[in-house]
Amino acid sequence: MTNTAIKLSREKVFRDPVHNYIRVEYQVILDLIDTPEFQRLRRIKQLGTTSSVFQGAEHSRFTHSLGVYEITRQICDQFQLNYPSQVAGDGLWNDDERLVALCAALLHDIGHGAYSHTFEHIFNTDHELITRQIITNPETAINRVLTQVADDFPAKVASVIDHSYPNPQVVQMISSQIDADRMDYLLRDAYNTGTKYGEFDLTRVLRVMRPYDKGIAFLANGMHAVEDYIVSRFQMYQQVYFHPVSRGMEVVLQKLLQRAKFLYQQPDHHQSLAPQLLIPFFEQNFTLQDYLKLDDGVLNTYFLYWLDYPDSVLNDLADRFLSRRPLKSVAFSQQTQRVLPELRALTEQAGYNSEYYTAVNNSFDLPYDAYDPSAKSPKTQIEIMQSDGQLEELSSLSDLVAAISGRFSGDERFYFPKEMLNENDIEVFAPIYRQFKAYLRNGAINPNH
Repeated sequence: MTNTAIKLSREKVFRDPVHNYIRVEYQVILDLIDTPEFQRLRRIKQLGTTSSVFQGAEHSRFTHSLGVYEITRQICDQFQLNYPSQVAGDGLWNDDERLVALCAALLHDIGHGAYSHTFEHIFNTDHELITRQIITNPETAINRVLTQVADDFPAKVASVIDHSYPNPQVVQMISSQIDADRMDYLLRDAYNTGTKYGEFDLTRVLRVMRPYDKGIAFLANGMHAVEDYIVSRFQMYQQVYFHPVSRGMEVVLQKLLQRAKFLYQQPDHHQSLAPQLLIPFFEQNFTLQDYLKLDDGVLNTYFLYWLDYPDSVLNDLADRFLSRRPLKSVAFSQQTQRVLPELRALTEQAGYNSEYYTAVNNSFDLPYDAYDPSAKSPKTQIEIMQSDGQLEELSSLSDLVAAISGRFSGDERFYFPKEMLNENDIEVFAPIYRQFKAYLRNGAINPNH
């Protein structure tokens, strides 16, 4: 390894509202932070449209990525202090793994794009694949920095992110059911949204982590801190990540991009108004450099242009997004989904194109998933290590975790224009509105209708 892998003469610190100080001791970490690809993350919100509901949620993927790095650094310190490897194969921590772990932690989200999850859905991009491409492509500054450590170092970092790296301790630090990524985004998102129930005792969780030959376990005397983390995650998904209004803004964004793509594909589209940076994605023929040119601000700028576009659907959806006018929603079940075609038809009768003004949005999450080897993508379960070294799976010891383990939380919602709930009976569409509202009761489709 070159001098980029040695420690700085004096550590660099970043002041952080969650971790107080984020400490950097390697030149390679500073060099990665200074790359254009990493700086781009400053221009991408961590929570997308969530700031339309929780106004403090303006934080970026840049701050989150630094936070994941810092938690990983603290895990490495704790492992090296308390569980240093004595002989090869003893299952304890080999500190030679530190640098690859820190770089993978820092870069785990480098491939996220503008309004990433919504953008991915419309244009079939894959942020995890793009993350690996940014790391391994010789044309990126990220790759050039990593290659200065060693020629094979970019491939090692990428293999941590795609879970093929041979040391499961390093992989589980970055990606498991209780990892540096999840721990940072829960605390950071709770801090910025003001939702205190998303907080948990990070210091204690890190203290009771310990390496073993198949990955990372947690000491039995710290089980309650792990329980607290699981419950915090459950609450954050229910109250923040699955918030129906935030999802209503996501639906508007999705339909807006969908309409823009449709218009571009028409032979009479307005070439002078075409969004040049999005054309490679409309044509499904984009390069890595095309992808890296996009951020939230680029899309927002196009949305401003589209306010004046000569298409009533596009400019109305752009206005709804920029002016925070989300679609409304009601929950539905398997029993009541039979009503959805009628609700779409009524929306059409009221003058709205149901393809762009109605949607079904599903949000489900497993708060904790016990390991199932028959599952399509089996999860790494949380192991509790007893004083004699025996490992037991968390939900077998915790009634609290067992109560929510393997149970999907979330709902299915039908989205539609808020105008369908109009109370003004003198409008020409008043009979249609009344008929529409007759299907609804207490925020859901009435099963007795």
